[in-house]
Amino acid sequence: MNTSHTIQVLLVDDHNVVRSGLATFLRAYDDLELVGEAKNGLEALNLCHKKQPDVILMDLKMPEMDGIAATRAILEDYPGIKIIAMTSFEEEELVHGVLAAGAISYLLKNVTSDELAKAIREAVSGRSTLSPEAARVLVQATRPTKQPLFELTEREREVLNLVVQGYSNQQIAETLVISLATVKAHISSILSKLQVSSRAEAISYAIKHKLVSL
Repeated sequence: MNTSHTIQVLLVDDHNVVRSGLATFLRAYDDLELVGEAKNGLEALNLCHKKQPDVILMDLKMPEMDGIAATRAILEDYPGIKIIAMTSFEEEELVHGVLAAGAISYLLKNVTSDELAKAIREAVSGRSTLSPEAARVLVQATRPTKQPLFELTEREREVLNLVVQGYSNQQIAETLVISLATVKAHISSILSKLQVSSRAEAISYAIKHKLVSL
């Protein structure tokens, strides 16, 4: 690892233009030094053995070895390296995946030069930097998902199953040999328990949470 005041940075991105732009940005800061470039995770892993950078700017969508796998592999051998995930995407699984793999920060590629320079310096000091988009994903993940207030009865499950299959109230009544009023009462109870306001929402919820067998 670097022992001088200069922060040694490795760029990992499969797009030449992106690497070129980042390299130009790094040269504008006296305390940042570009020590290598890689176009996929495998190359990054090999370069780490040779260069042992302080910080890696890691793309996530790459051929051969993606950024999440590379982050995990690099940190197994070099836990002291700080990895900043950089992507053009805002996909939830990427945020969770790379942070779980050990990346210290997550930024979108539309950050300014000064914002990125600050994130690199913060990473060396052990502090995380998250794009607003990534922070929002993590906050949403901590919110409890809606659960039924009460368990559905066996009859309510039968009704819900028929609703999902597209049956009308009248068809449900005929199929289960119950009155139309009883069907409406069951559906009202189902909507209340699932905390949804419409038939369509109930169908979506039932499928998502596997409350019915399709």
